[in-house]
Amino acid sequence: MTSPVAPAGPRRAEPGPARPRAALGRGSRSGRTHHWWAAPWLFLAVGLVVTVVFVLFPFLNTVVLSFTDATMVRGGRFTGLDNYSRLADDPRFWTALLNSSLYVVCVVPFMVVLPLLLACLVSRPGRLIGVFRSAYYTPVVMSAVVVGLIWTNLLDSRGLVNELLSSLRLISTPIPFIADRWLLLFSAMFVTVWTGVGYYMVIYLAALAHIPATLYDAASVDGAGPVRRFLSVTVPGVRSTMALVGVLSSVAAFRVFSEIYVLSGNTGGTGGKDMTMTMLIQREGTGLSADTGYATAISVVMFVITLAMLLVQLRLQRGDGDAE
Repeated sequence: MTSPVAPAGPRRAEPGPARPRAALGRGSRSGRTHHWWAAPWLFLAVGLVVTVVFVLFPFLNTVVLSFTDATMVRGGRFTGLDNYSRLADDPRFWTALLNSSLYVVCVVPFMVVLPLLLACLVSRPGRLIGVFRSAYYTPVVMSAVVVGLIWTNLLDSRGLVNELLSSLRLISTPIPFIADRWLLLFSAMFVTVWTGVGYYMVIYLAALAHIPATLYDAASVDGAGPVRRFLSVTVPGVRSTMALVGVLSSVAAFRVFSEIYVLSGNTGGTGGKDMTMTMLIQREGTGLSADTGYATAISVVMFVITLAMLLVQLRLQRGDGDAE
C-alpha cells in the first residue's frame, strides 16, 4: 500500500545572491543621491566675504579714488587723469621711484646669495649649529622700529661705529651715515639685508633638506671640492627656491618703509631726497590736509610697477625651466 502523496503547493524560491540595498540619502527610490548645488559655496563663503570686503573692494575703491580730487574730509569729484599727469611733473615722485628702484637693484642680489651661504653653513650637524641658527634668525622676530632705533644709535655721528673707527684712527671726522643723501640710503639697505637674511635662510634650509646626499657623495668621488659641489649640486637643487626668494625680496625691497622712516627720523633724508614710494604715499595720504586722490594715484602706479616686475621675473624663471 502506497503512502498518500502530499498535495502540491507553491514551491519555495531558492535563495540567490543578495542584492545591495539602494543607497540611502535624500533622493528618489532608484537610489540616486542628489547634491545641493550651494554646498561647496557654503564652505567658501567666509573666505570669499573676507576677500571681497578687505581686498577686492579696497583695491577697486583705490582705483576709483585715483581719478578724483578726494581729500581726507571730502569725497571729491572726478578729475580724469589729472593726478597721473601731476605725477609726471612731480620731482618727488621720480626721486622716490629712483630710490625704490635702487633698493631693489642693490638689496635683492644680497638677499638671494647671502641666505643661501648661511643656510649651507648651518645645515651641517654640530653642537653649536642651533645657537647660530637662532642668532641669524633673531633680527627677523624683532620689531622694525626697534631695529631702526638700534642702528640709528649705532650709525649716529657720535654712535658706536664712528667712535670705534675714530679710536682706531681710521677717520678724523665722523661719517654721516644717516645725514648724507646716499649714505643714508645705503645704510638703510644694509639694515634691510641684516634684518631679512635670517628669514630667507630658513627657506633655503627647507630646500637644502630635499637635496639627496648621494649627489654630494658622487661629486666628492669625482674629485669636486666644496666650491664645485656648491655650484654643481647645491645651486641647481635650490634654483626654484632662489627664484622664489628673488620674487619675495624684490617686492619687499620696492615697498621698503620702516628702515628709511626710522633712520631719517620721519624726514626722508635731507630735503626728502631719500624718500621711497611708500613714504611718499604716507606723506601725501595722511593727515587732515591729505591729498587722498593723489596718494591713491601713486599707489596704483606702484601696484602696476610691482606687477610688471613680478611678471618679468616669472617669465625669466619659466624661460630657465624650459631651457633645462
